[in-house]
Amino acid sequence: MPVAIGKKVPAFSCAATGGKKWKLSDAKGRKLVIYFYPKDNTSGCTKEGAAFRDLYPAFKKAGTIVVGVSPDSVESHEKFKAKMQFPFDLLSDEDRSLCQLFGVWKEKSLYGRKYMGVERSTFLLDENGVLRREWRKVKVPGHAEEVLAAAREL
Repeated sequence: MPVAIGKKVPAFSCAATGGKKWKLSDAKGRKLVIYFYPKDNTSGCTKEGAAFRDLYPAFKKAGTIVVGVSPDSVESHEKFKAKMQFPFDLLSDEDRSLCQLFGVWKEKSLYGRKYMGVERSTFLLDENGVLRREWRKVKVPGHAEEVLAAAREL
């Protein structure tokens, strides 16, 4: 059963960039944006990450941590993060447990071919780890700005 708005998100940990294990408790006392994206170094994911990167100082000022999540390996994430100069961690969800927890592992379709993949989605948690907002089937243009506005209102 995926997480629900108004409910506390269960504790989790994931391998992350920087050779560490990232835990939900790392965000304790601060707001948290978790954005799920399909794949490192693809055009939409690069644009989305760049938008969060460019707004990162404003997120920080709003007391908000940002992390990106995809099923790619930590090694892939390290290269993507370095190339794009992301100031935030990327979490590797190779077993898709985090994708399952947030209900973003979905059947997708491309040119009539059906396959399983990450539905681009973003989640905003408050200082106590309670899910306050979610955006599913995200369209990249203007999205990071919308998330920042919601974080400021929280």
